Amino acid sequence: MAERGRARIRGLWVLGTLLIGGCGFHLEGRLLLPAAMQRPYIEAPDQQSDFVQSLRRQMLIAGAHPVDSPQRATAVIDILYDAPTRRVLSVSAQNRPTEYQLTYTVRFSVTAGGKELLRPQQVSSFRSYSFDESLLLAKDHEEAILRQAMGHDLADIVMQRLSRLSGG
Repeated sequence: MAERGRARIRGLWVLGTLLIGGCGFHLEGRLLLPAAMQRPYIEAPDQQSDFVQSLRRQMLIAGAHPVDSPQRATAVIDILYDAPTRRVLSVSAQNRPTEYQLTYTVRFSVTAGGKELLRPQQVSSFRSYSFDESLLLAKDHEEAILRQAMGHDLADIVMQRLSRLSGG
């Protein structure tokens, strides 16, 4: 009797695993990239930006091997624009900023073998944060953390788009 119960549980476990795998479920952070993206070159004006560093890290996690020259690449990800900007959202009675909006914008395109796989497109992320002059150092640190998180979020979006590409 106990053996029948174990067999039933094992069968349900196998069925559940098949259902989850069949619906396209995968662990977060692990995207399947097409063959054209297995050895990408990231062409960027700032190779050390929060976005480029996050994109490179996520490509490695996805099994891609970014290369250091376009000649060795299976595809080129051209970062046309990569910049955070800050604007004042609100001011105090003394006309001092009390809240900022941070916007991080990336514009990119993808080519492989002389063929355009992804036309230039733009993605942006927005965050706001309070500001206090007396906490300047802490607020600068908070802004840096937000920029890093936004670069990571934008890399997620770009990776999703890259995973949907067909080969080059």
